[in-house]
Amino acid sequence: MSTGAGELDRPRTVVPPGERGATRIADRVVAKIAAQAAREAVGTLPPDADRPSASVAVHHEVAHVRIQLELGYPCDIGARCRTVRHQVVERVNTLAGMQVPEVVVQVERLHLDAALGAVQGRTQ
Repeated sequence: MSTGAGELDRPRTVVPPGERGATRIADRVVAKIAAQAAREAVGTLPPDADRPSASVAVHHEVAHVRIQLELGYPCDIGARCRTVRHQVVERVNTLAGMQVPEVVVQVERLHLDAALGAVQGRTQ
């Protein structure tokens, strides 16, 4: 393995970090980050509840997120949704470096607390 004298004499050009290129994070990766953040925010789920899921549209480092989740009932639904929104914005911004101007939280199902349901009986 030999190097020519011309290669050793050439000065190396240092490209500033901001001009070296870009890292593109796939939408599905951002969706997984958002879903995990929603799981963290919701906390303990009822035993028969599905885990939160997310869909994401990313355009120019801005992510628009939709979270689908199930909650136990009774609970303060508005407060839980605010907590989820805040956690998703924080985690996506921290881990993916993206702005999140919009998080739509869609509550798919409410699960009645089993103990409360047994005490109250069935309601029509």
